[in-house]
Amino acid sequence: MTLFLISLAILIGGYFIYGAIVEKIFGVDGSIPTPAISKNDGVDFTPLPTWKVFLIQFLNIAGLGPIFGAVMGIMFGPAAFLWIVLGTIFAGAVHDFISGMISVRSGGLSLPEIVGHELGLTIKQVMRIVSMVLLILVGTVFVLTPSELIAGMTPDWMDKTFWVVVIFLYYILATLLPIDKLIGNLYPIFGFSLLFMAVGLLCVLLFGDVTIPDGITDGLHTRYRGDAALTHPIFPMMFVTIACGAISGFHATQSPLMARCLKNEKLARPVFYGAMVSEGIVALIWAAAAIAFTNGYDQLADYMAAHNNSAGALVSELSISWLGAFGGILAIIGVVAAPISTGDTALRSARLIAADFMKFDQRPFWKRVLISLPIFALCFLLMFLDFNILWRYFAWINQTLAVFTLWAVSVYLARKHKAYIITLLPAMFMTAVSLSYILFAPVEGLGLDLYISIGAGCALAVALMIAFLFYIKRIKSPNSTRKFDY
Repeated sequence: MTLFLISLAILIGGYFIYGAIVEKIFGVDGSIPTPAISKNDGVDFTPLPTWKVFLIQFLNIAGLGPIFGAVMGIMFGPAAFLWIVLGTIFAGAVHDFISGMISVRSGGLSLPEIVGHELGLTIKQVMRIVSMVLLILVGTVFVLTPSELIAGMTPDWMDKTFWVVVIFLYYILATLLPIDKLIGNLYPIFGFSLLFMAVGLLCVLLFGDVTIPDGITDGLHTRYRGDAALTHPIFPMMFVTIACGAISGFHATQSPLMARCLKNEKLARPVFYGAMVSEGIVALIWAAAAIAFTNGYDQLADYMAAHNNSAGALVSELSISWLGAFGGILAIIGVVAAPISTGDTALRSARLIAADFMKFDQRPFWKRVLISLPIFALCFLLMFLDFNILWRYFAWINQTLAVFTLWAVSVYLARKHKAYIITLLPAMFMTAVSLSYILFAPVEGLGLDLYISIGAGCALAVALMIAFLFYIKRIKSPNSTRKFDY
């Protein structure tokens, strides 16, 4: 319990202290008109109330990551608590805030365009492909998972296939309609469900008859047992397993949506930094709840093995056991709302990225339909692949996208003569994580030796740092031919 309470306090304090430092370093200016005001088109550029902007951003980025990812992540042991806290404050929230603010300052540009401005045309093309692949993967996996959960609570004729169709049809509408028509009106309902879930579980953890066996005194080694311990070392595996609850490249694809709806730059810290801290709190709650519900790391491992490593089984049983039938159903609805409210905006973001790339005006409805049809088709086709394969590659691509974003925003800060160290260190760390993971991972990666993989990851991080310093020196040179549009 002590580790959980300290972690919770540091997360909240991190928003007020480190969040204010990051805000000051960037240089927020409330007098500059935001894209929602200067480019208002009633479709994507629309000023919304701050509470709605925060709630949409929070629901956009939450998904299943801070729930399922936290449940799977806590199986690595108490190191998960530390990564959720430190990753959120110093990496994830900074990543979300800086990328969101750059989008605000650049007229609401989508992520690939921002990265391309800073790192060049070749990287821009790579980012366009990677971003679109990730967003379509998100739209796919976040149709399949809630469909399975809802099917377990409804009559037999309303099976998984039925709910896949229903949710996918909703995604189509959410992608095509103006943001204030469907998403802006439904998200308060989704938000209530998700907040009820988090607050309900937090109350049980704090005031209920439960114990959180954090095990910090036994060390920070992986709690996987036997052969599984060899394939699940904390570095790099835990840092990819717990993605959305600490840092996620997907978030930077979502920030431009709200950059186009923010009424004033001074609201950026609560919206971008605050939403990530809120997600970190949700991840912390679920990590603590999983270990408290099963009474220990060994017991959690046994439970997961008995349920085919399904985090959904634990989520359902835990919710009903702790909150009763009615409260449990509301909590499960919150778990369902999280991926649905991420999948819809993922496909919407894919449409906007494609539109930015093709310079395709999105005000006419038929143009939105035309540019969205290939996205819907690819998403539908991917639903026929094995979910576990989809999820593994989603997790790695997600963190790799964060690497590109962190290097790009580091260049931006350096060009503006700001303290780029706040993004450079996370960029180096996530570079080492991402390369080490894909080299080491036995199934989706190359299955190389752990120490060779880590060595290669660290070597790449250092090499990129050196290249970054030379690049910054070159673009700051009076003879530089690099031009920047914003």
